[in-house]
This record gives sequence, structure tokens and C-alpha cells, in this order.
Amino acid sequence: MKVLIVEDEEGLRDNISQFLLTEHYIVETACNFHAAMEKIAAYDYDCILLDVGLPDGNGLQVLNALKARQKRDNVIIISARDSLDDKLEGLGLGADDYLTKPFHLAELNARIKAVVRRKALGGRNMVKLSNMELDFDERTLTVAGVNVHLNRKEFDILAFFVVNKNRLIYKSALAEHVWGDHMDNADNFDFIYSQIKNLRKKLKEHGTNLEIQAIYGVGYKLTV
Repeated sequence: MKVLIVEDEEGLRDNISQFLLTEHYIVETACNFHAAMEKIAAYDYDCILLDVGLPDGNGLQVLNALKARQKRDNVIIISARDSLDDKLEGLGLGADDYLTKPFHLAELNARIKAVVRRKALGGRNMVKLSNMELDFDERTLTVAGVNVHLNRKEFDILAFFVVNKNRLIYKSALAEHVWGDHMDNADNFDFIYSQIKNLRKKLKEHGTNLEIQAIYGVGYKLTV
């Protein structure tokens, strides 16, 4: 799961980032309005943690930009402002949740999972496809009741395919989602081929009734 933290307070930004990394998120950060606008223009995120009071602009303008671009990134406003008017304004502009500072990182993690489940998974923690069951909270895969060991990247890839089943997934979109902006430094997509090859092998060995189809020169599609 890929998260963007838009927060100008360095200590808080670093604390959130380190915590989410230990929870197996892909984390990117922006310390001001300008950096945030560059990020949302270039990438898509499962969730954006958005501070309203930024040194060079208003975080609510980021919400307006997302709406103008018709992007579906989940947004949780994290703000020191606790007034009802501020909350109503943020939610009215399209934010999915509003969390007042200070907050516990465990609560933030729960809020992130909740908004992603609500939009992508219809509120569920678990998805069943054919004889396969994927648990997004526990990060586990079972096939016909048997646990299948996946490494972190293999799980992230499969989860992305499951959420977008029967849709064409471009290689660039998959790389960006699973590896974040580190993929900008890659010369090719060999790192994707290797992970998908291993994932396909594990799914086949355990008799999964799913297929990851390669669309030559473009990307992949998970068919059920």
C-alpha cells in the first residue's frame, strides 16, 4: 500500500514515515504545498495524509487539485485544527477522513486501512477469488485453505492485481505502486519480471484458479 505524507513538521513527518514503513507501507513524503503538488501530478497513492497548514499554501488546495484531475486517491486530513467548520470544509472538499493532532500512530494506521477498505474493497478486510483468499490486514494468502508464503513484494503485487482484477495493469503503474518513486532510478522492468515469475510459480504450484496474463509490451492482467 502506497502512502504520501504531506506534513511540514519534520519530526512528526519522520515519526509517521518510520512507523508506516514498519507496517509494510511504501511511504513518500512532501514537506510543503509545492512538493505535494509535484507528487500528486506524477504519482497515484492509496492514501494521502494531508496537513492543512502548509508553509507555502493551503492543504485544501491539494484536495481541489485532486478533484480537478479526477484522481481517486484516498485522503485523510491530519490537522491541529479541531473546529467543526474545518472538518466540514475538508470533508466537503472530498477528504475521506479527518484526524486531529495529536494522535496515536496506531489509530492513524487503522484509519488508513479503513478508508482504503471502504473504497477499494467495499469495507472488507479479506477478498475471495475462486479458491484463493487474500487477507489484507494479516497480509496472508491461502489457497483451498492452505497458507501460501509470499514475500512482501509478491503480496503487494498480488494485492494490486486483485483490487484491479480483469483490468490491464501497465508495467509502469505496477512498478510505481509497489516500489514507489524509487522506480524512477530503474533502467528497466527486470525487477518486476522476476517478482511476477516467482508469484506465478507459487500460484500454479498451489492450484490457484487464477492467471496473471502478460500483455506483450504493455503490462499484465489478472483473470479469474
